[in-house]
Amino acid sequence: MNSKLDDSGRTRKGSDGAYLTRESWRVFTIMAEFVEGFEQLSAIPPSVSVFGSARLKEGHPWYELTRDISEQLSNAGFAVVTGGGPGLMEAANRGAFYGKSPSVGLNIKLPKEQIPNAYQDLSLSYRHFFARKVMFVKFASAYVVLPGGFGTLDELLEILTLVQTGKSRKIPIILVNREFWSGLLEWLRTQLVGNKTLSEKDLELLSLADDSKQVLEIIFDHYRGRSFEPSAEDQKVMLEL
Repeated sequence: MNSKLDDSGRTRKGSDGAYLTRESWRVFTIMAEFVEGFEQLSAIPPSVSVFGSARLKEGHPWYELTRDISEQLSNAGFAVVTGGGPGLMEAANRGAFYGKSPSVGLNIKLPKEQIPNAYQDLSLSYRHFFARKVMFVKFASAYVVLPGGFGTLDELLEILTLVQTGKSRKIPIILVNREFWSGLLEWLRTQLVGNKTLSEKDLELLSLADDSKQVLEIIFDHYRGRSFEPSAEDQKVMLEL
C-alpha cells in the first residue's frame, strides 16, 4: 500500500498499490538482465573491458589510439567489451571487430536513446546501470580506461573500489594517456593520500600506458605464471560481487 502526503504534509495511506506492484515486478526484469549477461559472457574468451568518451569521433587521435589498442587486444586473444555506444566505445568495438576475438557491446537504454555502434559481434541491452556494471567487472581480465567524462570516471572508480575492498579479484587497471590522467593522479596523491583518506599502496592498483604495446605488456606481466581464468579463491570472491 502506498503512502502519500495530505494537504498538511502528513503521511496518509493510499489504496492504490500499482506503484508497489510495478516495483515488485521490476525485480524480474533485473533478474533477466543478470541471467542473460551471465549466460552470454561466460561463453566468450578472457575479456578486457575498455572505456572512454562517447563524444570523440573518428579522426580524433584518441579514437585511432583506442581502435589500435582494441585490435591488438583482440589479436592477442582477448574479447573486447565496451558500453556499445559511439565515440571511443565505437573505436574499441571497431578495432576488436576486425581482430581475431569477439567484439562485445553492453548497451544501455537512456532517456536520450543511445544508438548501438555497428561493430558488435555480441550486443546486449540493459535498462539498469548496476546490472550492466556487474557485467563489465565479473568477466574482465583487465580494465583499459581511455580519456572520458563522468561515465568513464564512474566505471574507473567502481573497479578501484571493488578491488580495494576485496569484492573483486585484482586485475590490471590501465589508464591510457599519461598526460590526460596526470592531474587526477596528482590530486589523488596530494589530497587523498596527503589527508590519509587513501593509502599510497592503493595507488598501486593503477598502471599507466600510452600505446597498445604498453597496454599488452602490463596485462601479460600481471598474468605471467598464472591463468587468465579466475582461481578457485577468485571465484569465491566473485560470488559476492
